[in-house]
Amino acid sequence: MKKWVVLFLWSTILSAQIGEPLEWQTKLENIKQNVFVLTFEAKIESKWHLYSQFSDPEGAIPTEFIFKENRGFNLIGPVQESEVIVSYDKFFEMDLTYFNNKATFMQKIEILDPNLNLIEVELNYQACDDALCVFRSKNFNISLDGSNLITSQKIDAKSKKLSDALRLELTETEFLEDETLKEGTYSYFNILLLGFIGGLLALLTPCVFPMIPLTVSFFLKQSISSTRGIFNALIYAFFIVLIYGILSLPFHFIDSLDPELLNTLATNVFLNLVFFLVFVIFAFSFFGFYDLTLPSRWGDKSDEASVTKGVIGIFFMALTLAIVSFSCTGPILGSLLAGSITSEGGATQLSIGMLGFGVALGLPFGLFALFPNTLKALPKSGSWMTTLKVILGFLELALALKFLSNADLVGHFGFLKREIFIGIWTLLTLTLTLYLFGIFRFPNEVKEPLSKIRYCIAGLSLILTSYLFLGLVSTNNTLKLLSGFPPPEFYSIRARDSDCPLGLECYKDYDKGKEVALSKGKPILLDFTGWACVNCRKMEENVWSEADVYSLLKEEYIIISLYVDDRKSLAKGDQFDFQYSNGRIKKINTIGKKWATFQSINFNTASQPFYVQITPEGTLLNKPIQYTDTKTFRNWLKTGLENRVNPVSKAKYFKF
Repeated sequence: MKKWVVLFLWSTILSAQIGEPLEWQTKLENIKQNVFVLTFEAKIESKWHLYSQFSDPEGAIPTEFIFKENRGFNLIGPVQESEVIVSYDKFFEMDLTYFNNKATFMQKIEILDPNLNLIEVELNYQACDDALCVFRSKNFNISLDGSNLITSQKIDAKSKKLSDALRLELTETEFLEDETLKEGTYSYFNILLLGFIGGLLALLTPCVFPMIPLTVSFFLKQSISSTRGIFNALIYAFFIVLIYGILSLPFHFIDSLDPELLNTLATNVFLNLVFFLVFVIFAFSFFGFYDLTLPSRWGDKSDEASVTKGVIGIFFMALTLAIVSFSCTGPILGSLLAGSITSEGGATQLSIGMLGFGVALGLPFGLFALFPNTLKALPKSGSWMTTLKVILGFLELALALKFLSNADLVGHFGFLKREIFIGIWTLLTLTLTLYLFGIFRFPNEVKEPLSKIRYCIAGLSLILTSYLFLGLVSTNNTLKLLSGFPPPEFYSIRARDSDCPLGLECYKDYDKGKEVALSKGKPILLDFTGWACVNCRKMEENVWSEADVYSLLKEEYIIISLYVDDRKSLAKGDQFDFQYSNGRIKKINTIGKKWATFQSINFNTASQPFYVQITPEGTLLNKPIQYTDTKTFRNWLKTGLENRVNPVSKAKYFKF
């Protein structure tokens, strides 16, 4: 079977699960009497390709325009297209002709019937990225005034007017053609490392740690040769990594449905309250009040299957470990899951984190199989593992409070202000300190002499308690080491002159901010942010607060902060249906939905923080930037100002 047939079958299954990678717009221009140019413009998602009309049909399917026969007009020549890329495709094993980022198609039309008011066009095309392809067929009704309605999809006049108002007429759009904007500045290595650390913590719990010598010894003793035993142990370790990697796959389908979906889920008030309750339940299980386990029949079935000889039996042995150790690994995996959903990287970050977790959990089984003598160096199981579980329990409570804070911020309830949040964290770290010093114990704990390591950890906990207390009582200590986790400083019991970061002047509506920028003759800093965005708070409290950056923001820019997760309802008259170019209609009924859509359609991204320098007239002054360090952000601000003053020599490819 040819490769393209395999690709077609696979893509047919998956294409319904992913969002539209292309956005189409049309315009009709009258160039002389009765002669028009109909233009189709495609905005192509990063890493996707749209194929030319003249691409080899033995490979990807070429783009095709079919004009419905009508005696009221004539087509003048074939459809012309913009500059293409010709490159060898490893999958199709041939040279293909395609477009990246954007494509333009133009057809000259001579109007014969003066009463003609509609031209019907069918567009068929294929778009592919590195993993799959989608096949689309669209029907356009093009009126002679240039409007474009996709067949059977209509919105009312008010919705169309408000939808059009969201679209900016941008110039210098080459600043948006940077593929790094899609991925942001987040380090996947850091995500992998965090997942690996989570796996190490799970490895040291009573559910997993004692299994290491038992499992390795089993493989080495039960195999017909030491080489076979080592091979089986390595396969076992591989399956552990594979199982935890598979757990993240469903979230890729969720992520692909809508670029804003994971962000919407992460900032949902109800979901954050659920996370709060789940993490509290996790914490008390770590404290020893009860055990969280998956249904016992799951473990029994998996254990029975593990008796099977060969690779399949080893897989079920690994699955059994994952099931029976859930009471210890579940809360840590829950933290990883919740943290990934609330971050901008979504499913990709979750997969990388799960990979790190699985590697940390499976690595010891492989290493000790290769070097069995080192098993003697393993510390003995004991009370230290119980202490570790209790520490993790307090960490789960601290994370639970963060989710409760997210719900409070997004819902504007006002019950968990910054001082209350920090106060509760201070009590948690104080309680942990007292526990580590042996002042009290949890159920089922045996009283034993305290080790030097435990005293050291208790000392660190006491220092953290003091740090939090000073941040609570002092107005100068901003707790920069923990920035992003407590509510923002302006969300406070103490009276504040401004509800903007650092007391700066900002506007939470684009049109209002634009009017001020026009009147003052200043450029705009568009700040796409969120109430529940950790990195947004880190930028504000660690980067914006620096004296030279602060002065630039205060004196040179009009800041427009648009909260994409704000659940406050729009006034009835401001609610509308937004229609995407693929015909999908989205109800815009909250402030957050409005600004999330505004960000998506104009800047083709759904991550926060996301900063754009723009003039009130819509001229981009620099390429957008995301979470970064102080030096980079400062230079970025200055470059934008220089580009505004001297647009001819502007640094269009400012290096971050």
